[in-house]
Amino acid sequence: MNEPRALVLSGLGINCERETAAALRLAGARSERVHVNGLETDPTQIDGVDLIVFPGGFSFGDRLGAGQALATRFRHRRTSTGGTLLSALGRFVAKGGYVLGICNGFQILAKLGLLPNTDGEGRQEVALAENMSGRFEDRWCRLATATRGPAAALGGLGPIELPVRHGEGRLVFRDDAVRRAVGDRSLNWLTYVDGNGAPTSEYPANPNGADLACAGLTDPSGHVFGLMPHPEACVSAYTHYNWPRRRREGSQSTDEGDGLRLLRTLVRLVSGTSSVPME
Repeated sequence: MNEPRALVLSGLGINCERETAAALRLAGARSERVHVNGLETDPTQIDGVDLIVFPGGFSFGDRLGAGQALATRFRHRRTSTGGTLLSALGRFVAKGGYVLGICNGFQILAKLGLLPNTDGEGRQEVALAENMSGRFEDRWCRLATATRGPAAALGGLGPIELPVRHGEGRLVFRDDAVRRAVGDRSLNWLTYVDGNGAPTSEYPANPNGADLACAGLTDPSGHVFGLMPHPEACVSAYTHYNWPRRRREGSQSTDEGDGLRLLRTLVRLVSGTSSVPME
């Protein structure tokens, strides 16, 4: 397998970049961290990168809403080369690069219009609203990955369990047309499920009340992914809260955590691309 190069954003309140970079290295990528300020100063740092990752955390302390401030900066602040980081991301994806947003990163990609981007216009179509419980949720969730649609390459893992930790994770759609497009095109690639593996709107299996029980979205190209759970927080089977039972029941047959298994599938997908130069 080719070793893809992953760039993990850091700074400005992003605080999951170290464990995310480490998890990607374990998954087979050559990962490095770059501060957003440095990226604005020298956008050529993205040259030759295969995957750009927006980690979880609390960028700008979630002022104005989760991910809003950093998304605004990406959309409007000019880099040293005159363009914006959002326009650079658009060129990157158009040339075959991949983008991943985890939790706060997913919130940012949604506000930038990169997810789900059903019409290709880059307008915001969804939001990650306040949890229906009205409180911060920190719990493990059972999830199913899509076996069809643009993210089918990330499917086939069977039910997995990952932790969520967010106050704004409830996916809501701009209108019925966007909701239908997401369903019809199988852009809902990660789903909260109950103990029987069925999508659920019931709390706490669905920890935030997300429409379509959606825990993650992809764009139609299958090159931009976002998810609310934290795969980097489960790289070892022994970080699962109930690993002894999972081992006894046979649902955990290796020392790898479900998060690492998920990231490995992403790295395998990305490794099929050549490095993508950026303007």
